[in-house]
Amino acid sequence: MAKKAPRRTAQRILETGLDLFNRFGEPNVSTTLIASELGISPGNLYYHYPAKDALINRLHEAYEHELGEVLEEAQGVRDIGQAGAFLHRLFELIWRYRFLYRDLNDLLSKNRHLETRFQQVLRSKQTALRTLLGRMAEAGHLSIDPAEADLLARSMVVLVTYWLSYEYVGNPREALEPEHAEESLTRASRHTLQLLTPYLAPAQRRHLLTLGTMDAGEDAALTA
Repeated sequence: MAKKAPRRTAQRILETGLDLFNRFGEPNVSTTLIASELGISPGNLYYHYPAKDALINRLHEAYEHELGEVLEEAQGVRDIGQAGAFLHRLFELIWRYRFLYRDLNDLLSKNRHLETRFQQVLRSKQTALRTLLGRMAEAGHLSIDPAEADLLARSMVVLVTYWLSYEYVGNPREALEPEHAEESLTRASRHTLQLLTPYLAPAQRRHLLTLGTMDAGEDAALTA
């Protein structure tokens, strides 16, 4: 059997940096710590990423690329079940790059490139969620005025963007630990879907209530 090619140092730095940023928060992780974790010299790390911002920007580029693929899926959403699956997939991606959201204001205040790119991220999310609402309306599962749909899409973006901050404030020591991921993602998807309730057709509203009941049962089992 042929051996797998070793991962390039630049990729290993990205993976380790992402892991450490997620675990400890970007402000608490230095390039020296990343190099030490990898067992390489700081000079070797600087060869690939001359500053921590360069590493962060590369991670954000990877996030943006994956986000684009996820947001494309909004085109195929027609009912509340598909909307829930889409949102869960979106929150899974946000969780994978959660340091960006955990430390968002701090990152934007000191990284001009990231500030500009994250504005585009917000616009992309809003466009995708507005598309989702439009597709559900076309399928007869949602009744909403176009102007209200624009506001609803923006409200959904706010919840999607700041959900992890809300979770973190409620439980700073544990909320962003991997063992709490599934609970957090389930709650995030459920709360975002609830914003659609006033506009859903009766059958879709009943379906959403069923989804909420199932999720509540799962939460009870997790905390039992």
